[in-house]
Amino acid sequence: MLENLAYSCGGCNGQKYQKTEGIDPITGSNAPLFNPREDSWGSHFSWGAKYELIIGISPTGRATVETLHMNRVELINLRRVMRSIGEHPSVLK
Repeated sequence: MLENLAYSCGGCNGQKYQKTEGIDPITGSNAPLFNPREDSWGSHFSWGAKYELIIGISPTGRATVETLHMNRVELINLRRVMRSIGEHPSVLK
């Protein structure tokens, strides 16, 4: 399934494996996972107040955050450090 591959951190990639759907924690329904080749980040995600948490704002966004565990402690710490040195995506705009 080479068409299912995309650049991601090892932790997220390990969570995704071959999954293309996840469960939206609000509706309990299946939703497609975010596809970086086809989907717009801003249509599915936003940043939390401190730019440490990724918030799913659509069924796809919420299912992706949950399925890939995108707000695990290690990533929150990394985002905090990246923001402090000006390398976080929120400050690169």
